[in-house]
Amino acid sequence: MPRSLSPRILLLILMLTLSLGQVFATHFRAGEITARRLSLTTPTYEITLTGYFDELDGKQAADGQNSVIFKIGNATGTGTPVLLEAPRRARNNIGNNTSQNIYTATYTFLTVGAYRISMEVDARNDNILNLSPKPTRELNFYVSTTIEINAAFGLNRTPVLRNAPIDIAAVGQRYIHNPAAFDADGDSIAYRMYVPQQGGTNGAGVNLGYEAPNLTTPPGQTETGASPATFGINRITGDIIWDAPVTKGYYNIAFIVEEWRDGALIGQIVRDMQIIVDDARNDRPVIPPLQDICVEAGTLINQKVNATDKNGDKLNLTSVSGLYDATLIKPAIASFAVANQGAQSSVTGTFTWQTSCDHIRLEPYNVLFKVEDAAPPGYPNPSLFRKLVDMTTLNIRVYGPKPTGLRGTPVTDPSGPAYRLNWDAYKCQVTGAKIVIYRADHCTDIPEDVCITGIPAGSDYEEIGRVDVNQTTFLDNNGGEGLRPGVSYSYRIVVLFPRPGASPGEPGYLFGGGESVASAEFCLNLPVIRPVITNVTVDSTSTTKGVITVKWMRPAAATGLPAQYRLFRATGQSGTAFTQIATINTNLTPGAADTIFVDRTLNTEANAYNYKLEYYTTQNGQLTRFDESETASSVRLEQAAAQPDQIGLKWTALVPWDNSNRIHRVYREDKTKPGTFNRIAEVAVGATQIFSYLDDGTDKYAADGTVNVTIVKDSTYCYKVETVGSYNNSQIKPSVLYNFSQILCVSSSDTIRPCPPVLTLDPLNCDSLRQHPGAFCTTTGFTNHLSWIYPKQADGRDCDPLINAYRVYYARYEGDAPTLIATVTTPPSPLKTAFDHEGLTSFAGCYYVTAVNRFGSESAPSNTTCRDNCPMYVLPNVFTPNGDNKNDTFQPLECPAFVQSLEFRIFNRWGAEVFSTRDVNINWDGKTNGGKELAAGQYYYEVTINFESFKKEGVETSMKGWVQLLR
Repeated sequence: MPRSLSPRILLLILMLTLSLGQVFATHFRAGEITARRLSLTTPTYEITLTGYFDELDGKQAADGQNSVIFKIGNATGTGTPVLLEAPRRARNNIGNNTSQNIYTATYTFLTVGAYRISMEVDARNDNILNLSPKPTRELNFYVSTTIEINAAFGLNRTPVLRNAPIDIAAVGQRYIHNPAAFDADGDSIAYRMYVPQQGGTNGAGVNLGYEAPNLTTPPGQTETGASPATFGINRITGDIIWDAPVTKGYYNIAFIVEEWRDGALIGQIVRDMQIIVDDARNDRPVIPPLQDICVEAGTLINQKVNATDKNGDKLNLTSVSGLYDATLIKPAIASFAVANQGAQSSVTGTFTWQTSCDHIRLEPYNVLFKVEDAAPPGYPNPSLFRKLVDMTTLNIRVYGPKPTGLRGTPVTDPSGPAYRLNWDAYKCQVTGAKIVIYRADHCTDIPEDVCITGIPAGSDYEEIGRVDVNQTTFLDNNGGEGLRPGVSYSYRIVVLFPRPGASPGEPGYLFGGGESVASAEFCLNLPVIRPVITNVTVDSTSTTKGVITVKWMRPAAATGLPAQYRLFRATGQSGTAFTQIATINTNLTPGAADTIFVDRTLNTEANAYNYKLEYYTTQNGQLTRFDESETASSVRLEQAAAQPDQIGLKWTALVPWDNSNRIHRVYREDKTKPGTFNRIAEVAVGATQIFSYLDDGTDKYAADGTVNVTIVKDSTYCYKVETVGSYNNSQIKPSVLYNFSQILCVSSSDTIRPCPPVLTLDPLNCDSLRQHPGAFCTTTGFTNHLSWIYPKQADGRDCDPLINAYRVYYARYEGDAPTLIATVTTPPSPLKTAFDHEGLTSFAGCYYVTAVNRFGSESAPSNTTCRDNCPMYVLPNVFTPNGDNKNDTFQPLECPAFVQSLEFRIFNRWGAEVFSTRDVNINWDGKTNGGKELAAGQYYYEVTINFESFKKEGVETSMKGWVQLLR
């Protein structure tokens, strides 16, 4: 059995290991340490070293390496590590003169925390080109793994690396390695490069001198002839690509496999590996990339994999993955079959996997396919043939089936309106899975695709309950408060699955477990009883004759009774100073032209406008305000930064519908036909409030004719955009909403530079603040309010009026280099000229602001304005240290504010010092520093306080006073 070793035995083993290393040496090519938790009740782990040994030049050393010593200590490298001997459990020849060696031991951690498990063995190969100091045969081989022992994480296994690092690289040809890391727990995996190390003190590693392989010798070219050669790792996929080696020889690299769960890093593995570069009179085979796939649990996957070799070499196509290992996934496991293995020029394999409900998880499963060539028949000397490889990874995501049969029925409930939801029995009855019920306040469409599971963010649904996966019903009475009458509630359900291998009793067992596609919607489809604005579109751009058309959807109500719409307008996209601009009487007759208003005589060139609609109905014979719509602004188009031969555009609209993730339209005026706008692009916009497009003069939309232009300096070009949006609500018509911006005419050159703004800081009223001393008790709740004015002229020149942004800079202390803390942009339009710096622990600091124009040019800094604190430190004049837990200590009243440090001294009536402290809160208990109780009476104090300031040295203040000690 593996065991912890006594120091004397350990010393003997280490001396023997060292002597054997000096004799044998040079056998460790690669390795990594993995760990697997064995018990939920105790932190007992199986720790495994997988080592790859040189069986050609280092066979004698490999023969003698019958055990290794693990060092187990805290991740910070402090303290004495535990030493654990691990015997060799297996040794397998895996080709390329390399054996895979497995060493395993079991260890129970004594307490929670972050631990490092490390191993070091003499020695590395000689003549490793990219490591130092030389000779490299005197450097030991060291790897480590860090693991977080925490009951909150439940059972955990580190990833296992399924692909052995034994492939040969060829001069001038792209080399690829992927470790095929597989995490059976479904944790998220990421990769990064690391510096190879040798063993240091207390189990920690010490960085070796290291150069990236592509920089070790003069950089060459990639396989396709580009310069220079490149080397790196893909942080997501783990592909290590060297394109391409220049010089033959040994190279060592290291990389880390990170393991993440619910946003927390819970472990990381270091793999140190050797790349052997050789001259090869052979072209590598090729295996094309495979498209990632998403499948519903229960799908049978049959994936063809093809590989070719242009030299006609024999091909061996293989695959590695945790999907082939019944200890890593539940049955059924996958299989890979190659009917024509060893064929020349081309080979085809079939990957087969019958997925099931037990395979549902958030992270994709990865399957690595590798093709290796071999000497064809008739090759002159097959032993001199250098086998080369190519590989690719297939990612498979398995999601839960869509729940079916969701329906609702109104029921009587003491709390008020309620609905009983029912659905069909769910297909995947996985222990611990939960059905999550979501509700929205209106009928809501969501995007549907095989790879979109759960409820997309921003879709207005909120979770209202969970039940076990075997349940088929849920009562929604709004948590006992009753539902609002007249609301078209929408419901969907989603199934959450436990993480593979996790027990329902484990903390966080649902993290990483995956989910189902959302069910179809069940919506009450109650009538929409208030008007809904659907259009705010600019028809005409002018400083005095601008026109905007506002449209809305008629509310569902009986016709005949008098009703009324009152339309209000405010200037600016987020304007709130609304003025009534129209009163429209209606009797709600379908088809009547009473849901449109054309707003005229506007300055649409300079301003955006914001609208809202109030709705009045007849109640008891009187028109009474019933409801009002959400506000909706016009689309505002502005110039954005761009190169001199381009025009940058950006546009925004603050509206209650969704303009994101759609195709917007960009139009440019045809200069040969003034006033005629030609559509030049359809822009796929993302999930953002600010949309943008760069026009290089090319007309990318041919359906209305192609009008290309050359963007030249100082020439003017006119544009408008059309947004495309939707409420994603089947009850609101039209379902797709089109709205135009104003026309914007701009040039590509920057002829007027932005000027510095003039900055002011709102003054602090310290006297007022001291009247509310409790405000100082919140140490992260202070706010500095900044405002500024952008001038029309400065230093006798005009200032660029088209400012797209302001940048706010802050320095904690006067004289420090300010850092950018905020960029003020649209929306809303017009651009704000104020900023609140919130969440501060102190008012003290210095600020300046810059202006940025449409070309990205930044002005010089504004005036620098500094603010100081309002220091407050008030002491009482009596305290009673009698042990009744009331006023037992002498300390400041309320909260001492902005105190960096202090020195407090207390004297008796004869002037003798009896107590001193540097505690900001003093906390004098009526005793001397030696703990002797002082008599009741009057005592005198002196206190020197250094208050926080915008000056580094602070502000020093002295106070004197007296205090009465009562017992």
